[in-house]
Amino acid sequence: MPEIVEIEEFLALSQTIPVVDVRSPVEFELGSIPGATNIPVFSNEERAEIGTLYKQKGPDAATQRGLELVAPNLLKLAESALKTAQNHTKPSHLGGNQVLVHCWRGGMRSQSMAELFETAGIETRILKGGYKAFRHYVRESFARKIDLKIVGGETGSGKTEILRHLKNAGEQVIDLEAIASHRGSSFGAIGMNEQPGVENFENNLFDALSKIDPKRRVWMEDESRSIGRVFIPEPLWIQMKAAPIYRVQIPFEVRVQRLITDYGDFPKEILREALDRIKKRLGGLDYKNSLEALEKGDLATATRAALRYYDKAYDWPHQQREYANVTIIQCEDGDPEKNAKNILNMID
Repeated sequence: MPEIVEIEEFLALSQTIPVVDVRSPVEFELGSIPGATNIPVFSNEERAEIGTLYKQKGPDAATQRGLELVAPNLLKLAESALKTAQNHTKPSHLGGNQVLVHCWRGGMRSQSMAELFETAGIETRILKGGYKAFRHYVRESFARKIDLKIVGGETGSGKTEILRHLKNAGEQVIDLEAIASHRGSSFGAIGMNEQPGVENFENNLFDALSKIDPKRRVWMEDESRSIGRVFIPEPLWIQMKAAPIYRVQIPFEVRVQRLITDYGDFPKEILREALDRIKKRLGGLDYKNSLEALEKGDLATATRAALRYYDKAYDWPHQQREYANVTIIQCEDGDPEKNAKNILNMID
């Protein structure tokens, strides 16, 4: 019989053994364990049919229909699991074909598939409590204390590049914007991949945090709680607000040029849409002037108006805390490697 394991053991084993998620594709798309392979027992339509049948006629009728639907696919499911085991299992002392399996609650879908996989010669373990247990574990994890340091700076300061150079210097870094696939401002989706959903953002953030050494400091960028359409989990957000901020101050015109470099090659229509989203906050005159400058190809004038708004918005929460635990680091230029060293010099 397949072994049922708790979430912590399951995650530890997943470092060398592939995870198979047997939920439907729509469930998997909504949120999944990072790195998992979806081998669905039922299609989205079949899952909906069985759910309706369960409500209308009870569990026996739903189980009977489920068996009818899955029976023709047993060989295909076993072959998919065997291929996953052979292609994705990392070297370990355990040897052999192995997979870890879960469904939503660790119920009939995962148990029936685990038995099938074992029959096919694949050593299989089931996650107790299923994906629901994983999600509970993820949410609880964000309350764990970490030695958090924040890289701050107005828009255009090159904070993401500074984080990269901190990582190159041996520091631990969590790049929230990379995980969110969004840079945080009205312009933040431009040039980025599609954002993950809230669940997958949290799952991927958990995965990144699980890889850090809790005995060493870790760096993140100064963010709003919302990054595009996803949100930093509240327990982690509370830690971020309390963490020391190392705020680089880069000359205004240097930041203007950085933003032109980052966004200037994108179509005017995309930049205009981003300006439209902050129209009310810019104010009528600044919005009008920015839009006219954009249409004329005067990116510097358009950028300056938007940047003045973002500078005020960025400084506001620091004012509210009266700059407590905020270290200002004057930087003569926008060289991110040099500015990463400036930060490390302040902290060390």
